[in-house]
Amino acid sequence: MSSLFKSEQGKSEILQLYDAKLESLNIDYEYITVQTSFGHTHIIAAGDPANPPVILVHGSNGCAPIALETYANLHKEYRVYAIDVLAQPNKSAETRLSMKDDSYGKWMNEIITDLKIESVTMAGFSFGGLIILKTLENDETRIKEVYLSAPAYIVNGNPLKAIFKVFIPMKRYMKTKKVKYVEKFLSHLFTDRDEFAIEFLSKVFLEFKMDFTPVPVIDTKKAQAINTPITIFAAKHDILFPGQKMLKRAKKIFPSLNESSLLEHSKHVQNRAQNKVIEKEIMNQAKAAQISAITIQ
Repeated sequence: MSSLFKSEQGKSEILQLYDAKLESLNIDYEYITVQTSFGHTHIIAAGDPANPPVILVHGSNGCAPIALETYANLHKEYRVYAIDVLAQPNKSAETRLSMKDDSYGKWMNEIITDLKIESVTMAGFSFGGLIILKTLENDETRIKEVYLSAPAYIVNGNPLKAIFKVFIPMKRYMKTKKVKYVEKFLSHLFTDRDEFAIEFLSKVFLEFKMDFTPVPVIDTKKAQAINTPITIFAAKHDILFPGQKMLKRAKKIFPSLNESSLLEHSKHVQNRAQNKVIEKEIMNQAKAAQISAITIQ
């Protein structure tokens, strides 16, 4: 199988940025490699192993250090497992799975089995939301609750907006290598400017074979069969997965929808303040569980 990285030099440069981002977080961590039937999966683990487990799943064209940075304090309350998603510009295998079947769900449940963890909290952004929902479809018995931020797989936005605001500027960048085109389309996706994202994605768009497969939406019957508590943070100004449209459908199809919030001033990618709101909600659940355990004892 040919590599998704277009050159060894390009791969090296992308992974150097990966390592630099991880080191900039200034946290204690360890690497874990899980061998799955879909290929090896690279994981960054942080936090006390005695703490309850949380799995973080990054978005498309991303990597585990970005997920760790997004919710930078979770390792204080949880044992965090930040997953490098397969076939993305990171350190996992380059096996590209189908979004139409249950491959992503099987893959994630193999990881959970290998890690020997139970009562797992999952948190994912964008494409990571699709992976989490696929996990619940496949086998939700070991999942305690999930938090989805601007998730894929519930609704899709206007494809013409995506073409003109994202796809065309991306193609112009790939042709001209002028960073202004990266800055242009990221301004439509990111609530606040992100210098690392500009640097990382500028390299990824030139040196990595991206997946442009249309994102499907979850079948109503499959959604209604999910029992795991779901919390959704939708972004009002998200051109990929519009927030108001998402919450309207989510309330209809998910009987286990625990809570839903519309981030009024958010584009597809949340800023630091918005991520802190989401992080606080996840951490509050961990603290509540600890208090409950102490009370029972």
